Amino acid sequence: MPLHGASGGPGQGAPDHLHALDDLYALDDLHVSPRLLLESTAMDGRIDVTTLLFLVVAVVIFLKLRSVLGRRTGHEQGRYERYKAQQEAAQRNGKLAGPDKVVTLPRRERDEALEPRPVAEPQVRADVEERVKGLAAGNAGMAKGLVDIVRADPTFDPDSFLRGARAAYELIVTAFAEGNRKTLRNLLSREVYDGFAGAIAERESRGEQVDQSFVGIKSADIVEAELKSGVAQVTIKFVSELISATRDRGGEVINGDPKRIKEVTDIWTFAREVTSRDPNWKLIATQAAN
Repeated sequence: MPLHGASGGPGQGAPDHLHALDDLYALDDLHVSPRLLLESTAMDGRIDVTTLLFLVVAVVIFLKLRSVLGRRTGHEQGRYERYKAQQEAAQRNGKLAGPDKVVTLPRRERDEALEPRPVAEPQVRADVEERVKGLAAGNAGMAKGLVDIVRADPTFDPDSFLRGARAAYELIVTAFAEGNRKTLRNLLSREVYDGFAGAIAERESRGEQVDQSFVGIKSADIVEAELKSGVAQVTIKFVSELISATRDRGGEVINGDPKRIKEVTDIWTFAREVTSRDPNWKLIATQAAN
């Protein structure tokens, strides 16, 4: 909100405590004394207890105020002028905002440079590289691919990646069976989504419905990894268990068995740009197990 400086002359806009002093000093200038008040009251010869009591109270109050606020010294006007001059000087120096100024907090510009990505310590990165080599189980090509990904993206962790991939696999399989295009669109590349959406549309056109229960994932293992033009690609072999049956318009089972657990093997490839601030991976390819 705007902050205003003091304005006006000595008789305009002065602080309230200066006006209070003026009222007291006006009383002090009368040079009233207790003895003079008593004499003036006794001139007509009538002094009653009530009048005397009020007189004593008035004198006590007067003396108390004078002891607290002091006497006029002749420098009051000078003090106010100094106060006014200090306020005007502060406004000129920018300490106070004028009527047409508003104090605002600084804002971050939209085009501000992005903060640099965290870089792992050399020893930590070396340990991660040795660990990912161990996941390759002697597969030199996969080991090289994983090391390249770790060097390009120090935040990549194979264990965390596999946990996310398992969760994504269940979501995708379930969404496909339900015909949930919205969920699929967020998890699949454009090409893969078009294939899944086409299969759902064909199924719907025939009036077919899939009844499916996802039992669980028995295993999920990395089988390939590589870095291509700044894009990390990791291929996983999933072995899962499902109960699945497809029914026609009349509800008759035309494929699968609603009472039997079936083991399914899928090989899926996930990809992500290593320089992207989006941590999510997308499914870019599927293939049947040989």
